[in-house]
Amino acid sequence: MLIASWNVNSIRMRLNQVLLWLENKNPDVLCLQETKVLDADFPFESFEKLGYKVKAFGQKSYNGVAIISKFDFVDLKYGFCGELAQCDSAKQFDDQKRVISALINGVRIINVYVPNGSSLSSDKFEYKLSWLKQLKIYLEQPLKRDEKICLLGDFNIAPSSKDIHDQEIFEGGIMASEKERFYLEEIIKGKFIDSFRIFEKNSGYWSWWDYRNNSFELNKGWRIDHIYICNSLLSNIKSSVIEKDQRELDQPSDHAPVMIELSFQEEFVDISDDDDDDLFEL
Repeated sequence: MLIASWNVNSIRMRLNQVLLWLENKNPDVLCLQETKVLDADFPFESFEKLGYKVKAFGQKSYNGVAIISKFDFVDLKYGFCGELAQCDSAKQFDDQKRVISALINGVRIINVYVPNGSSLSSDKFEYKLSWLKQLKIYLEQPLKRDEKICLLGDFNIAPSSKDIHDQEIFEGGIMASEKERFYLEEIIKGKFIDSFRIFEKNSGYWSWWDYRNNSFELNKGWRIDHIYICNSLLSNIKSSVIEKDQRELDQPSDHAPVMIELSFQEEFVDISDDDDDDLFEL
């Protein structure tokens, strides 16, 4: 099962790029962030022609998330309030369309677009921290249900200094501050695993490059797009990659897709007679 995440920075502007990538990579699930379009204007038919089903949660010009899947959607939930029975404290966040989730092929896919925060002195930074606190509360529900969870999206946080091209300049600033990392760690620790770090421990791997200052050409990037898996999926993960080549296209998103492969093996069943201990895989 191939599961991907991509901040496309406007689905209408990048539609052809996304469709071509889908045809080439053939993922089972693609989660999009920053779709920047009302649901009524989302290009559903373009994806349906490729055999995908689509659920979107968007707004005009800003934010917006969507899930594109070969499989059916079960127990679809929009925003924080879609999950929380008591959502009074969460209502303030759902004006911005940043969370959508569903059970897909037995895995709870939770697609998030975490606020950027702008700067450490900005009101938007405090909003980001409050949003992360609410995400932690939100995640308690599927965890209580003991679902297999894949939490993915644009987190706008570099988890460690290894995830920034220039630590001396950016360490401690927006997307790399102690507070942001603390709240992200509070969400993740003991519950989720950074899929990319299962396979690659070193620095030098980025998912986002600023449009300014030839950042991509000079490979001055950040790793802020993540796919986290719950502990029970650790034995199922086979790979985790960043599709850097998509950033090389004309008029690309400033983010590259990230993707994991999960393998679900069927159980071994003993179909032998009493004198034969061999097991056969069905």
